Amino acid sequence: MLSSKQRAFLSSLAAQLDPIIHLGKQGTEDGFITALDKALEDHELVKIRFIDFKADRKSIAYELAENLHAELVRVIGHTAIFYRKSTNPEKQHLSLP
Repeated sequence: MLSSKQRAFLSSLAAQLDPIIHLGKQGTEDGFITALDKALEDHELVKIRFIDFKADRKSIAYELAENLHAELVRVIGHTAIFYRKSTNPEKQHLSLP
């Protein structure tokens, strides 16, 4: 569980990022979940953009975070920010305050 200070820190880092994955009309199928899992492993901090399912974005974001064992940093507008520490020590480039 992230503290508010850690959430603010990660949110400020994510402000510079572009969304890596877009959630469209296909929804959260296996391909989407696999891509998000890989992106979290590679980048640790990932932004996704909701193209469809905008009304359900918060519940979908919470469900994705739970299924992928990630932390939902924030949902802002049609964008969600996720964080998960990489299991590969070479790819760990974020250290939380």
